[in-house]
Amino acid sequence: MDLGTLNRQQREAVTSTEGRVRVVAGAGSGKTKALTYRYAYIVNELGVEPANILCLTFTNKAAQEMRSRITQLVPPGYTNDFVCTIHGFCVRFLREEIHRLGYPKNFQILDEEDMKSLARQVLTENNTERSVKTVRQLLEALAGTKAAEPYVQQYIVPTSPVSGRTDLPLSVQLLFKQKDKMALDYDDLIQFTRHILQTYSEVREKWQERMNYVMLDEAQDCNGGDWEIVETLSEKCGNLFIVGDPDQSIYEWRGAKPERFLAFKADKDIILDENYRSTPGILNVANSIIVNNKNRIDKRMFTRRGEGEKIVHFHATDERQEAQWICQEILRRLDNGEAAYSDFAVLFRAAHLSRFIEQALIRANIPYVMWGGVRFFERMEVKDCISYLRLVASDDDIAFERVINTPSRKVGKVTLELITAYASQEGTTLYQALKNHLDDPKLNRDAVREFVALIEECRSRAYSMGVCAMLEYILEKTGLKQEYRDDNDEQRLENITELVDSIRLYESEHTEWEQLPLYDYLQDIALYTNADYRKETNKVKLMTIHQSKGLEFPYVFIIGLSDGIFPNARSIRERKRTALEEERRLMYVAATRAEKCLFLTESEGYDVQAQQQKLPSRFIAEIKRDLFVTEGEMDEALWRRLQEQIANENLDETTETPDDAGRADSITVGDNVFHKIFGQGEVLEISDTGSCKVRFADGKVRFLRSTFLSRLA
Repeated sequence: MDLGTLNRQQREAVTSTEGRVRVVAGAGSGKTKALTYRYAYIVNELGVEPANILCLTFTNKAAQEMRSRITQLVPPGYTNDFVCTIHGFCVRFLREEIHRLGYPKNFQILDEEDMKSLARQVLTENNTERSVKTVRQLLEALAGTKAAEPYVQQYIVPTSPVSGRTDLPLSVQLLFKQKDKMALDYDDLIQFTRHILQTYSEVREKWQERMNYVMLDEAQDCNGGDWEIVETLSEKCGNLFIVGDPDQSIYEWRGAKPERFLAFKADKDIILDENYRSTPGILNVANSIIVNNKNRIDKRMFTRRGEGEKIVHFHATDERQEAQWICQEILRRLDNGEAAYSDFAVLFRAAHLSRFIEQALIRANIPYVMWGGVRFFERMEVKDCISYLRLVASDDDIAFERVINTPSRKVGKVTLELITAYASQEGTTLYQALKNHLDDPKLNRDAVREFVALIEECRSRAYSMGVCAMLEYILEKTGLKQEYRDDNDEQRLENITELVDSIRLYESEHTEWEQLPLYDYLQDIALYTNADYRKETNKVKLMTIHQSKGLEFPYVFIIGLSDGIFPNARSIRERKRTALEEERRLMYVAATRAEKCLFLTESEGYDVQAQQQKLPSRFIAEIKRDLFVTEGEMDEALWRRLQEQIANENLDETTETPDDAGRADSITVGDNVFHKIFGQGEVLEISDTGSCKVRFADGKVRFLRSTFLSRLA
């Protein structure tokens, strides 16, 4: 196999096939090329079947790109089904193994909106307010329950009936609501897989025998559950190849910690430090910031590209001037013919910082797209289509409630309550209850009968009719597409067309099915994210830095670079040096998105959150002064004030701030406390970080932050 296009470190990564290998891959260092060539090398040179190679990536988009590249490198006819995300692997694993927990192989995967719908049902059953806030709190409590307890063993495995148990904590009721519907959310995919691998030795041995080589991309972004699955699967073969960059670990709030990557026991370490994306000036700026972190593997990225333009720091008198300057810079480069709108990206620490730049872009007639609006697969019309398919595939109550009146069949609240009552009395689903009682005068209407007939017809033809053909048939028979046409709703029509095209493409790429094609499609589609589905348009791109991860742009503006905003003051107050290092990694990620030009912008004014006059970010101050130029009128005294402010900070993680001390000191071991979801409990332990171990009235022990507890007198 020709490895001539690889550099020395990439070749070493490709040919180091045996044992535990850790590759530290800096931004833009060609890690995807190294991964795909290594996969192909194992197939072409070692003769290993792709079915025995597991290659895990962080996003569906990355997995699709990797599969496409691998196809070009291996002989025709090879499939690479195990090049996927960790959640994608878990879906494939659970299709084979979830029956051990009493679930069908065509289990449903719930997205965020589905979970909100279930949460509202639980709140209604408990006569509790169904506000946006209470729904969010309940979902947070559920996440806490799943994170703090071995919940699969505790709640999923037991077979005793639990429906309607309003004496249980709301989060547990919500968990049982999921169980009743044989439905999993994203967290469940990981935890069910972990549980089965831990519990069933024959399953563990089967999958360990199957996986001769395990490769993990973006390892620094994996949480404890991800790592456990990967380590378990590679335990027998011993061939675990991880790629990542602890300098780009920015998902600690998801449970990803750079320490796991740093502590990995490797037989061989390889560093990919040649950057193929950015100019030397951009890399020097990024390097001069990230070297201030202590918790990292030392490396300095370099490039053979030409020097390029100097990095620009613009200091504005206020946010409006900051936004106007960005627009002027974009238009100037467009007028010079050196760039298109789509070459520009504006990055910010948090979504609320986009307001001024959006207003300025509109005034300047500059087209832009906000990365992170409503996800394609969560748009109303797309969700309607998917819900019809889900109802055909299974008696899905959430899907039923969504489509029974889409388009209108005059099924109002009273009618739905009647159907729900029948379902409850008979222990069946809403759809089955409707089907069983079509002779009820309150349900016996033509539109409802036609609805049931359509679902039954689609079910009977599910094996002979493809997914795409089925959806087009549903759109025609329901009149849904015609309704959008009559409303002149071009955007919704375009989105439906896009959905149909995406299903057609999916079917062309998947010719071998593990189960009924409709089931496979619905499970796979549930894993899609905004980053996996986006059409390229000639518009300026606005996004948070987290959303920019893995992307690259010729021109990058990092805006709102005021200390307290970026780095975020609240994060630093709460988690001290740990938070500051993660904020710095976030800045490093932002800077290394740029290929040709990097702009750092900030403004004067009053920071309401930090309750102080704004100062330039310390991250700008960490850059060597000869690496950038400052534009705008700036008083040099601002730098001195910034240094004084930093000098007065206490980043010792064992020392509490006054605010934290007030909260922690008010709760002590033995106190009776109250949690808005879990109710009353007793504090058993308090950790050094202020986390409380609490036994609640239901007998469950949970670990919670003290800020979520109130002490009872």
